[in-house]
Amino acid sequence: MDLNTLWFALIAILFVGYFFLEGFDYGVGILLPWLGRSDRERRVLLNTVGPHWDGNEVWLLTAGGAMFAAFPNWYATLFSGFYLALVLMLLALILRGVGFEYRSRDESPRWRNAWDWAIFAGSLLPALLWGVALANLLRGLPIDAQMNYTGNLLTLLNPYGLLGGLFTLLLFTLHGALFLLLKTEGEIRRRAGAAALWSGALATLAAALFAVYSYFASGLFQRPGPVPGLLLLAGLAALLAVRAALGRERAGWAFVFNGLAIIASVAAIFLGLYPHVMISSLNPAWSLTVYNASSSPYTLRVMTIVALTLVPFVLAYQAWSYWVFRRRVDVRERLTY
Repeated sequence: MDLNTLWFALIAILFVGYFFLEGFDYGVGILLPWLGRSDRERRVLLNTVGPHWDGNEVWLLTAGGAMFAAFPNWYATLFSGFYLALVLMLLALILRGVGFEYRSRDESPRWRNAWDWAIFAGSLLPALLWGVALANLLRGLPIDAQMNYTGNLLTLLNPYGLLGGLFTLLLFTLHGALFLLLKTEGEIRRRAGAAALWSGALATLAAALFAVYSYFASGLFQRPGPVPGLLLLAGLAALLAVRAALGRERAGWAFVFNGLAIIASVAAIFLGLYPHVMISSLNPAWSLTVYNASSSPYTLRVMTIVALTLVPFVLAYQAWSYWVFRRRVDVRERLTY
């Protein structure tokens, strides 16, 4: 494996980690106004993800930094082409982060209710836009010979992109409900179980529709060698396993199966792209690949040494933080957020 392929794989792994961890953050934020029926209950929901949400976003920052350093042409085309969508996502993430930190600083019901809806919107919008972006990467984008994106925001909001957005939105909502099953007790846990059932059914339906649409709108099922479309079907099978695990009241296994569905779906998209990083719908020869979009071999070598040295410490720290805050949260204890 050459360094170009290695760094494409590492960026894919970073996005897989981000969606797996931040996915339940988004889900809890989306479910916040519906599962928390009192201020105390909403604080319980926020405290399940409070110690983790900002650490989870490190995966996104690292993925973006790695993309900038390893594939500057990919970074430039993607961030200039998706500029408005990314600004909307960034504003949503800022709003959500401020909500986590400031919601409980004032006891006014109006103040707290406003931040609850801000956290809801700041979770829903990124969950939707990530799916829109990934589906469009897979489908292909209007990119010219100078590696410039020639479309606009509306170009991204095509039926296939919106279906991809609906899929990730429901998948992350399910992930949040399953996380709450593991982290809460009593009435909130019962409501989270009900949310997991309906969001799981809708996510499975959306996954099936996305797989069928991908067959016609992308090359996911027509590639030679390892067929990434099979990974997408494996993700669909994992979602069916979630329902079976919930039926046997195995919340831990349900969370694991949903995590596998996220991993399989994101891996299918990156495997479906390779060796491209962005596919041109205008002319296949104008597509960006891991070779024409990459940095110099020297830069990639230095990045590899730095990554091998520092990443184990980051992983160890994050694993430790999850171990420290592993207890369930209920309405009787002191709440921070």
